Amino acid sequence: MHIYVKGIEDERLVRPLSLIADLFFEESVLSTDKAEQADLIIAIEKQSSSSAKITLAAVLEAKTGGKVYEASYETELNEQLDEKALFKQIKNAYLYVFLKVLEEYTGIVQKWGLLTGVRPTKLWHQYRKQGVEPAEAKKRLKEQYSISEEKLDLLEQIVNHQLEAIPDLYDLRKEISIYIGIPYCPTKCAYCTFPAYAINGRQGNVESFLGGLHHEMREMGQWLKDKNVKITTIYFGGGTPTSISAQEMDMLYEELYQSFPDVENVREITVEAGRPDTITEEKIEVMKKWNIDRISINPQSYTQETLKAIGRHHTVEETIDKYLLAKECGMDNINMDLIIGLPGEGVPEFKHSLDETEKLMPESLTVHTLSFKRASEMTRNRTRYKVAGRDEVEKMMQEAQSWTESHGYHPYYLYRQKNILGNLENVGYAKKGMDSLYNILIMEEQQTILGLGCGAASKFVHPTTGKITHFANPKDPKSYNDGYEHYTRKKIDILEETLFSQ
Repeated sequence: MHIYVKGIEDERLVRPLSLIADLFFEESVLSTDKAEQADLIIAIEKQSSSSAKITLAAVLEAKTGGKVYEASYETELNEQLDEKALFKQIKNAYLYVFLKVLEEYTGIVQKWGLLTGVRPTKLWHQYRKQGVEPAEAKKRLKEQYSISEEKLDLLEQIVNHQLEAIPDLYDLRKEISIYIGIPYCPTKCAYCTFPAYAINGRQGNVESFLGGLHHEMREMGQWLKDKNVKITTIYFGGGTPTSISAQEMDMLYEELYQSFPDVENVREITVEAGRPDTITEEKIEVMKKWNIDRISINPQSYTQETLKAIGRHHTVEETIDKYLLAKECGMDNINMDLIIGLPGEGVPEFKHSLDETEKLMPESLTVHTLSFKRASEMTRNRTRYKVAGRDEVEKMMQEAQSWTESHGYHPYYLYRQKNILGNLENVGYAKKGMDSLYNILIMEEQQTILGLGCGAASKFVHPTTGKITHFANPKDPKSYNDGYEHYTRKKIDILEETLFSQ
């Protein structure tokens, strides 16, 4: 779909308008200078504008039918804002009329309104920290972003649960959390873009990687000890951290305790044991030995044909068996993941996955909506993977919401992605007291997350301004092995600048 937008004088508006167009059309191209090639023409006219107010009107004409669709929007401008914040207000006005006229044309209502970012809960947290009452926060978010009541209620629930789980959430900027990336999996799933390399035949590579990771842990741990910086949570992700051997896991966790300060008092340590085919009784015993208090065992689906289609080489029975094994070994905080919209699945298949989940009742359940990530095998070969339409995907999400509520789970974190089916969201649900603290911290960006290992992204949050500095280790093991000393030193330099710049 080629859309020509007339009346755009500021080029900074083109990218955000394109993101809104992508919500409605699978393949859209937006231009401000090629009317003759356009399938749709949208004229946005500034009816009035002053330092205090802007009024916009949008008119869309479908080239094929001649029918006209219209929308208008008026907003008060805050004259006391700086130039950047004022532009954001003006930008939102343009996005609003653009969104509304496309809703009129397509009949599709975007429940998240103008929002195309990953972390909508941050908006609610901003109001919460300012002391804004919930009713007023809802009113402002609805007026500014056209978010539906349904999604506003969800945001409010999540923020309330987050503050129950971490009452001092807004006071943790002098502490940090740690993410440790293990870039190996038995196989790579078709939808995946995480650092995930098939572990078979790579043992020498694994040993080199772990050597570099141990170095990172020792150096970073010494810096944290020297500066007396506390650790809030630790998260082992990947890849699949349980792809390495039990002996390698044992040595890694021993390094963790030796390198980092006061690990015994870290609030939560999570290990993604997501692939059931990597879990053994020996590995579970190693995690128990080192007081790992939270793991994930991820079915994604309880339909065997689906697992085969997405490249997961374990069976449904294996998922159940490994979950029961972990329970028998004393693991009492297990998360499981399901994905809405996997190839070939509709409401019946997803309800079947929920029925199977009911037999296990994990402490938390994360419900993802399939996203066509740019570098995934599924996106590169999209015609091979038939997925459900928007309406059916939304019904599956409603099934997840109803099921979790009726079984005593509450929503505690949420994030969104580009190209996510139905323009929906990913939601983590948990039993009371079983919320993942790391998931809350990584999503709400209230403290520095220090990333170690392959593909690990660090986010350094300045303790007073909240400004975020990003730095990422390379995704492939060879590049990491060649430069882990450099990446370690670089992170220490950024920590010095952010946590101790005053």
